[in-house]
Amino acid sequence: MVDKVRLGIIGTGQIGTHHMEKYQPIEDAEIVAVADLREGEARRLAEKYGIPHVYTDYHDLLARDDIQSVDVCLHNRLHMPVTIDALRAGKNVYCEKPMSWTYSEAQAMADAAAETGRMLHIQLSTLYRPETRAAKRLIDEGHLGTLYYAKSSGYRRRGRPWVDGYGSAAFVNTATSGGGAMLDVAVYHIARILYLLGNPEVLTVSGNTAQMLDMYEDRRASGAYNVEELGSGLVRLAGGITFFVEEAWAIHSDQGDNEYVYGSKGGVRIDPLAYYTTLADIEMNATPADLEHIDWRWHQCDPLTTYYSDSQRHWIAAQQGRVPLLDTAGLALRTSLITEGIYISSHLGREVTAEEIAACEPGLGRGQD
Repeated sequence: MVDKVRLGIIGTGQIGTHHMEKYQPIEDAEIVAVADLREGEARRLAEKYGIPHVYTDYHDLLARDDIQSVDVCLHNRLHMPVTIDALRAGKNVYCEKPMSWTYSEAQAMADAAAETGRMLHIQLSTLYRPETRAAKRLIDEGHLGTLYYAKSSGYRRRGRPWVDGYGSAAFVNTATSGGGAMLDVAVYHIARILYLLGNPEVLTVSGNTAQMLDMYEDRRASGAYNVEELGSGLVRLAGGITFFVEEAWAIHSDQGDNEYVYGSKGGVRIDPLAYYTTLADIEMNATPADLEHIDWRWHQCDPLTTYYSDSQRHWIAAQQGRVPLLDTAGLALRTSLITEGIYISSHLGREVTAEEIAACEPGLGRGQD
């Protein structure tokens, strides 16, 4: 078993800084180096977190033989080239979501991990929440029966990056982000539903995207805003499962309907957790008495639970051999197939098959600068 995992972080922006903070309480993680084109900012953060080495060229970081693991915290369209470079340099790779801006690039990342025999982990934080783990227990123990329908609705009333005051212009331009609400937020919900369903094969996707609401014109211009603020889709999955998804950065509505999974014996709402079934010919609704206490008990009685309660902690533990690595790469790859399918279906105006999605020109139907 590896005593301590020595890390390098590539990208010291908002996400990279967040990842540095997440590693701080993990005793078995040691950040050895950071890399960023902005040397001044990289050095400021290195001093703050006690990181000894700073590089402006990430290849120099990858050349270090004392780093086993690399954390890629760059814009979406840089995930693939940097991840593949790191895998081929013999490093395990943790990559921020989405896996990439296109399905073909995500597939290339998965292929590179398989070819090199290195570990690939994608940041999907919703998988580790108590509600997710509790819902997974209900499903795995058969309390929902045969699964056949799932849905996910996520709304922000007015929460578009940059134009509504949050984040940077890089979020809203295809040249850096590759997409809007579908890649920024929907990936969390899609991946969680796929995880609960057992990551079934995608058969077809029918979807639409839109950018309709007014915005500050100076912010629209300065951000070169050319991505969707709303995406929706109907996905047909193997096993007779239908999955409806919608995600909005901005919409004239109240909150979305949350995430649900339905089966022949029961249904579950994810957050806040609720279970629906029929007992003695009586429709019944159940909620946990105290999920926080339940989760505390799980941690106390099963020491391995702690390694499934946080993405970074799970990543470190998996590299040490304490637990098997969750197939976040497989979930993120299939999530990428769905988001790509929604973009392509919206552009073509019809349902598309998984084979069509994989064969399409990468980025089809999205604004290009």
